[in-house]
Amino acid sequence: MSLPAAPPELGDLRRDGAPAAAPVEQRRGPASGPKPRLRVLDGLRIVAAVVVLSAHYVHPVIWGSRENRELFGPLATASRYGWLGVELFFMISGFVICMSAWGRPLGSYLRSRVVRLGPAYWFCALVTGAVMTVYAQFYGGNHPTPSQILTNLTMVQMPLNNPSLDPSYWTLWSEARFYLIFAIVAWKGLTYRRVMNFCWIWTVVSILAPTSGLPVLEALANQTYSPLFISGICFYLIRREGARVGEPWILLAMSWLLMQRYMTDIHGWNTRPGDKLSWAVCVAVVTFFYLVMAAVALGWLDRINWRWLSVAGAMSYPLYLLHQQVGVTLMEHWEGTVHPYVLILSMTCSMLLASWLVVKFVERPGSAALKRMLERRPARA
Repeated sequence: MSLPAAPPELGDLRRDGAPAAAPVEQRRGPASGPKPRLRVLDGLRIVAAVVVLSAHYVHPVIWGSRENRELFGPLATASRYGWLGVELFFMISGFVICMSAWGRPLGSYLRSRVVRLGPAYWFCALVTGAVMTVYAQFYGGNHPTPSQILTNLTMVQMPLNNPSLDPSYWTLWSEARFYLIFAIVAWKGLTYRRVMNFCWIWTVVSILAPTSGLPVLEALANQTYSPLFISGICFYLIRREGARVGEPWILLAMSWLLMQRYMTDIHGWNTRPGDKLSWAVCVAVVTFFYLVMAAVALGWLDRINWRWLSVAGAMSYPLYLLHQQVGVTLMEHWEGTVHPYVLILSMTCSMLLASWLVVKFVERPGSAALKRMLERRPARA
C-alpha cells in the first residue's frame, strides 16, 4: 500500500503556473471572467493528505505485536480505508490540470508542471534519503544507495525499476503519465470538444490496452486510475460550461462504472493478512468523493472560501512527500515508549509543521527561481 496521491494531487491550483499556495480560480460559463478563488479544492487536498497519513500512522506494522483494534478502536477500522484519499487526489488533479492548461501554449503548460512539482519534491527526496541513511548508521537497517537517491530525483524511478525512497512516490508516476498524455491535447489548444474527445479516447484506450500486448500503451493508459483523472476533467468542464451540458455527465457515469470495477483489484492490494477490506465500503467512499466534486463543479461549495485554506492546500504536497517513510520510521523507533495516541498526534503535528516550513522556505522561493530560469530567453532571441 502506498499511500496514493499525491495525492497526492497533486496538481497545481493556479491557472498562471504560480506555486500552489494560491488557490484555484473559478470560472462559471465559457465567457465569464475571473472570479473569487476556489479555495474549497485546497481544503479537499489537505483533507485527502491527512486521511492518507492516518492510514499509515495507524497501520499495524508500527505497533508490533499489539492488536491494532484494541489500541485504536473505531479509528483502526476507519484508517484501513485511508488510502482512498489518493483517489480524491487524482480527481482533483484532473480538475486543476485541465483548468491550468486552458488558454496556455504547450511550453507554458509543461513549465508549470516542473515549477509546481520540482522544488518541493527534490528537497523532500533529499531529506528522506538523508534521514534513512543517518538512521541506518545509528540504529541499523537498510539505507538507500547514492544511485537510488539520485535516480529518485528524476521522479521516474518506477519505470527505471529503481526503488522509491518513499512508498508514496508511486502516485507521482501516475500523475506524470497523466501530464504527458494531456500534453497532446494541450499542444493543439484546449477547447470543450477537444477535451471531451480526449477523455473518450483515453477511456477506450484504457479498456483495450491491457489486452493489446503493448506494455508501453498499457503503462500510458493507466487503466486503474484513468477514470479518476477523466472524472476530474469532466467536473471542470461542468464548472466551466454549465450543468446543462450533458456529455460530461454521461462520461462521468461511465467513469464511475469503470472505477467500481477496478476497485475490486485496488482494494485487494491493501488487504492486511486475515483482514479483507470491503469492496462496498471502498466504492461508497469513492462515490462520496464523486458527490463532493460534483458539488464543487455546480458551485454549491463556493462559500467555503477561507483564506487559510490556501496555505493548507499548499502544505498537502510536502506533507504527502514526507509523512510516510520518515514518519513511520521514527514512530517505529519510539513505539512502546510513547503512548500510541501521543505518538500519532505529535508525529502528525511535526509533519504539518515541516510541510509548512517546506512551503515557506523551499517551495515558494524555489518555484519562483525555477520559473524565472525556465522563462529566460537567449539574448539573441
